[in-house]
Amino acid sequence: MAKNKTVLITGGAKRIGLSICRYLHESGYNLIITYNKSSKEAKAIKKELNESRPISCDIIKMNFKGSTNFTQFYNKSIKLFGRVDVLINNASKFYPTKIEMVNDKKWQDIIDTNLKTPLFLSKVFKNELKKRKGSIINIIDIHADPPLKDHIIYNISKAGLLTLTKSLAKDLAPHIRVNGVSPGAIMWPKQDLSNVKKQKEILSRIPLKRAGGPMDIAKAVFFLIEHSNYITGQNIDVDGGRKLNM
Repeated sequence: MAKNKTVLITGGAKRIGLSICRYLHESGYNLIITYNKSSKEAKAIKKELNESRPISCDIIKMNFKGSTNFTQFYNKSIKLFGRVDVLINNASKFYPTKIEMVNDKKWQDIIDTNLKTPLFLSKVFKNELKKRKGSIINIIDIHADPPLKDHIIYNISKAGLLTLTKSLAKDLAPHIRVNGVSPGAIMWPKQDLSNVKKQKEILSRIPLKRAGGPMDIAKAVFFLIEHSNYITGQNIDVDGGRKLNM
């Protein structure tokens, strides 16, 4: 049991982030969950986890953007449980950007969330994580390489996050381990929920012939936190073998 240890996870109120939160909480971690627009979901998971184990989860509303005061956010986070042992950069923006759609607003929107925020959070939490001999987990994407068609800015952000993971692993060693987890077909994007043809086409290229689930990502994250003291600078593709056929 991870008694008194605390995980900070960005964007943990929904989808894959929510499963990570529940799994780590069951394993004994306290949780600090950031959310932006998912106020209802964030309050619900806070209530659920605190009913299961009192004073074990808190939430912070944050819209990570260019003007974010990361030092202020760090101070607010540390006050909640007095420590942070693991930083999970999970919050992500995902939507198509064909070359004709590329503009400054979309660039800043995606890059600020997917790439800048993980870097700046790692910077402000560096000393705390060093003190705790902690780790950083970045949720990347199998489309960091090869890229996804018509998603130029998103692809750049996730390729950058992969490089950031390796860079941080070098720069923060030997005190802090830094690794990534790249989901494959885990949860269909909202725009693909009714597109059965597209789903079948994707599944046909997965050697295991099935989609994964959010818990597959949660277990990979837990492995990297708890059972991998000699692993850093790595990225685990949790994709049923899909990258073999990309």
